[in-house]
Parts: sequence; C-alpha cells; structure tokens
Amino acid sequence: MNKQRTKVIKPGSLKIHLTSTISMSLVLFLVGLVFLLLFVARDMSTYVKENINLSIILDDGIRSSEVKRIEDYLKASPYAKTVEYISKADALKDHISSLGENPQDFLGYNPLKASLEVKLHALYANNDSVSVVEQKLKTFDHINRVVYQKDMVSLVNDNVKKVSLILLGLALVLLVVSVALINNTIRLSLYSNRFLINTMKLVGATPWFIRKPYMISSMINGLIASFISIFLLAGIVYFVQYQFGVSELFANYLNFIFVGIIVIISGVMLAGLSSYAAVGRYLKMRTNDMFSI
Repeated sequence: MNKQRTKVIKPGSLKIHLTSTISMSLVLFLVGLVFLLLFVARDMSTYVKENINLSIILDDGIRSSEVKRIEDYLKASPYAKTVEYISKADALKDHISSLGENPQDFLGYNPLKASLEVKLHALYANNDSVSVVEQKLKTFDHINRVVYQKDMVSLVNDNVKKVSLILLGLALVLLVVSVALINNTIRLSLYSNRFLINTMKLVGATPWFIRKPYMISSMINGLIASFISIFLLAGIVYFVQYQFGVSELFANYLNFIFVGIIVIISGVMLAGLSSYAAVGRYLKMRTNDMFSI
C-alpha cells in the first residue's frame, strides 16, 4: 500500500503536469488581468469624480469671519475632500493666466468674485448629492451661487457604471470559463490513473485516502500556476507603466496584492475541488466502464 501511495503522489507523466500547469496559469492570468482592470477602473473613476469642482461664489461684501465660518463648515462636512479659498485678486490672476486678457483694463474694476473651490469625495460626486449640498449651502448668507458641471457629473457617473458592468460581466464569464477549463485539465491529467484509482478502491482504500494525494498534487500545481500568472501580470504592469508612461494607473500597489491573493486562492481552490470531483468520478465507476471512456 505504501508503494502504491508513493506512486499516486505524482500521478501522470511530467509532460501532463507541465501542460496542465501552463494551461491553468494562462487561465488564471486572464482572470487576474480582468480583476486588475476592474480595480484600475474603480480607482480612475474615483480620481475623476474627486476632481470635479464645486465652486461656491461669494458676494463682494462678505466679511472674512463669514468666509471662515463657511470654510470651517465645509471642512467638517463628510462630502468635502478639499476646500480652497480663492480671493478676488487670485481669481483675476487665474483669469489672466488662462485667457491672456485682463478685464480690469477695460472695465476699470475687477468683475470677478471670491469663491470657495470644493472637491467632493467620490461617494458624493453625483447630481442628487450635489443638489442636497447646494440646498444646505443656500442657508448661509452672502453666497451668491453654487456652480458645478452638472452634465459632466452625469457623464462621468454614467460612463463609470457602464465600464464597471462590462468589466464585472467579463470577470464573471472568465471565472465560469476558468472553472470549466481547470476542471477539464485536472480530469485529463488524472485520466491515465483511473485504473490505479480503481485498483486502490478494490483493495479497500478509503475514498479520502485515494483522493488526498491527488488533491495535494493538484493544489501544488494550482499554486505554481498562480505564481506563474502573477509573474506574467507583473510583467504586463511593468511594460504598460514604463513603455506607455501611464504609471499613475497602477500607483495603488494594494490592488496588485489583492489581485495576487484572488489568483492564488482561485488557483489552489479550483485545482483542489476539480481533483476531488475528478477522482470521485472514477471512484463511482465500475471496472468494466473504465475501458469505454
């Protein structure tokens, strides 16, 4: 029995192991790539949302104490990420630098107003939340108006939803495909051992005793395939960062760690469960049925 168990620990030939490991690594690479793109798309949408500007235009006669009160309220609010006060003089400088014209030269006075420039947290960067914020700000005196790009907010949120749904759907499809491919790969790698499995069953070995070495071997292959796919993902990320100059897209290395964990768990679990099911299939077969498959 010990001799039989030693043989079972490494079922199949080296070629079958190598082929199954490479097949699993390619499938896991595609799954990891989609999840990585999903995380990157989420970070990009957050970045875009948090750079949508909310301008609070102040009256000319507002006192500095009133400005400070509004600014303190905004900084303490849950929706404001950053708050910046732009004086009339600073607004004029920005206007001149962007347009190249000084309206004070032909009007005789500075027509621009002081403002508070607010960047919202991504969670509040939608028209419904901005409308609520606008209503709250109207309770303050000396606020002339609240200006924001309503069409831009709607466009950003609509596009984010579309991209997220597409990537999420693609991730689910790839997960289903990966389960099927890894399952078939494991079944093919165990096909040559079906008679050995049947023999062990006939001599009285328990199902778990038979399954255990195959599951361990498959899970090790899944772990190796996971590391290969992570290495390929790292190569893709490196190539995109330094060849196309878009290192900002992958600045959050926690995303890559999460994707690596997902790939490793998927590879090990799918390989183990597929091996469990494949061995179970042969355990249920009669000896004569082994010759017809």
